[in-house]
Amino acid sequence: MPKKIDPVVRERAVRLVTEHAGEYASLTAASAAVAKQLGVGKETVRRWVLQAQIDTGDRAGTTSEEHAELKRLKAENKRLREDVAILKAAATFFAGELDPRNR
Repeated sequence: MPKKIDPVVRERAVRLVTEHAGEYASLTAASAAVAKQLGVGKETVRRWVLQAQIDTGDRAGTTSEEHAELKRLKAENKRLREDVAILKAAATFFAGELDPRNR
């Protein structure tokens, strides 16, 4: 299970990488330097920065809000499919009970 990192640390890491990106050859190098300072994984910081760029519209992709909405809709869809399956089974059961040939 992934460990939870304080949102303040996340915001600080994104801000530091964004502010000092020009001092490094690539986003990966800047992320690695900031990650080392903060004691988190370099790939984690790089992904945070990419997601922040997507959320602000600087990069194409699915925003955090869109991702949360998709996740919620998929869970609701799954629950509704389960409900339909239960109702179909119940309808089949009760239809069999009402059939006069079964008496």
